[in-house]
Amino acid sequence: MAPGCSGQGVIHMLAGMTADAMRDLAAEFWRWRLATVQDSSDDITRVERPAGWVADWSGDAVAARREQAAAFVAEYRKLDLSDEPVEVQVDGRLLGSALARVHWELDLLRSWQRNPCFYLDQALVPIYNLLLVPPPIDGERAEAVVRHLGRVPVVLEQGRLNLDGHAAAPFARSALTLLATAGDRLREAMTALLPFLPTDDGAIGKLVDPAADDAMGRLVDQAADGAMGRLVDQAVAALAGYRAWLEEGLPSFGDETAVGAEAFGFFLHRVALLPYPAARLRDMGRQEWDRAIASETVLRHRHSDVPPPSLPPDRERWIAKERAAELDVRRFYVERGLLSQPETLRHYRFAAMPPYLAPLTWLGVEHYAGSPSRVDDDALRYVREPHADLPYFQLAEAYDPRTGIAHEGVHAQQLALSWRHPNPLRRHYYDSAANEGIAFYHEEMALQSGLFDDVPVSQVFVANAMRLRALRVEVDVALALGELTLDEAADHLARAVPMDRETAWEEAVFFSGNPGQGLSYQVGKLQILDLLAACSRQDGFDLMGFHDRLWLEGNVPIALQRWEVLGARDHLDQADRLGDALEADSTGGAAG
Repeated sequence: MAPGCSGQGVIHMLAGMTADAMRDLAAEFWRWRLATVQDSSDDITRVERPAGWVADWSGDAVAARREQAAAFVAEYRKLDLSDEPVEVQVDGRLLGSALARVHWELDLLRSWQRNPCFYLDQALVPIYNLLLVPPPIDGERAEAVVRHLGRVPVVLEQGRLNLDGHAAAPFARSALTLLATAGDRLREAMTALLPFLPTDDGAIGKLVDPAADDAMGRLVDQAADGAMGRLVDQAVAALAGYRAWLEEGLPSFGDETAVGAEAFGFFLHRVALLPYPAARLRDMGRQEWDRAIASETVLRHRHSDVPPPSLPPDRERWIAKERAAELDVRRFYVERGLLSQPETLRHYRFAAMPPYLAPLTWLGVEHYAGSPSRVDDDALRYVREPHADLPYFQLAEAYDPRTGIAHEGVHAQQLALSWRHPNPLRRHYYDSAANEGIAFYHEEMALQSGLFDDVPVSQVFVANAMRLRALRVEVDVALALGELTLDEAADHLARAVPMDRETAWEEAVFFSGNPGQGLSYQVGKLQILDLLAACSRQDGFDLMGFHDRLWLEGNVPIALQRWEVLGARDHLDQADRLGDALEADSTGGAAG
């Protein structure tokens, strides 16, 4: 049997001088990366920041990022892991993928220079991420909220300087839509937060040491004299000023949002390590679209006379229903031999939306996933009162919480397992295809295994969500190549899934600003199915062991997992060939 197909396999120690050098370089890189990576509304990409961290996208900070990234690439290119075990070579390719992502973000995608929404993320998502952590709010967290709140005007001013002469008008229009209410929502959130802080407004300055840093001392002095409201006023004024600047400059902004074929190919083959060119991805998505429609049609016909279940009467009973369902799902895994459930593995819970968080949920998924230092914290999905006009995913969760457990709950388990990986290089995010592929694969696997047999509407929803994820491939590719506008993409999603226009617009904007993320669900799932099919043909195959290993290795691109468990480099070699072909036509280059 090929090594690693069933069970967790053996994690080899990094051996030899070259392997040690790679391990040290990776550790140094990740210390730097956690302090410099951009914030995003995506919940999978959230990171733990160093103590005292603040966002900095000044011209000097961007130049320093580029300089340090180039130094890492130079050291990486000195490594020769060809004589090392496959597991060590895989770790080396993981580092190469991470370095390639830095080049993608800074020099190819260039959201920091092209996308005004980027600076809303950098200014406000740090605050949102802190508020996602469940209460109580201790002094350290309160101090961090104050610090980031005071930083909002600085980051938005950095945005103006970086975007000047480069901003794309469609992204600016999206930012203006958000900015229409951003200031009011921030004020509402900070007002609601005050009763939850460990001290009253006038004592916030006591939470930190004013002598620690001159700039922080000035910020603390502001808070200490009862000026929490002043910090909010300054942040709201900065948002208004940013909005006015965008409105004034909008007629002069360019219309191009697409990254283009060459840059998109770099992402696909150097970052995500995908063995498929963009045209093949589109064909794969269309084929899965047909299959999803067929599945949904059959299920709707089968259950045509079954009325939908009732919504929970209130939030409290919705939360209680989810907690019982989560335990049932865990038992289902074990009884069906699908996935191990260690007693120490944290839970995925619904929780009441805190009043200070509710106004800010436009900044990201209202999902607290924990972090490497809080790996035992239960993952939380914050919910409001259930009603029939909830957005697409939330409405399905209101009918049956297991539809959320089958995706976000899988992320919660996979991240908890991966954060405990005995190999530190396997604990980090590299690309969405593995993480999202696992969660999307799990949805249909759970459907086939009988999880939703008692709720027909959930069976239909899983098939309909398959349609959405397949459609995302075509939309993602078309946006990246400039074949669709944001409005056209949103209209296509709303009409073809179908789904509510607000969710469709949010999806189109996010995928346009993050090429490759939308297709990751479907493509990652197809890669997993390919790996499962190959492993299942081996003697002694064990499905639970396969899943246990897949969840543990959930941050590792599937082409690398295929090499490790099957000894087959074919998908990785194909990704390299495609990347080399693009690089041969380019004057640039980066780690691969």
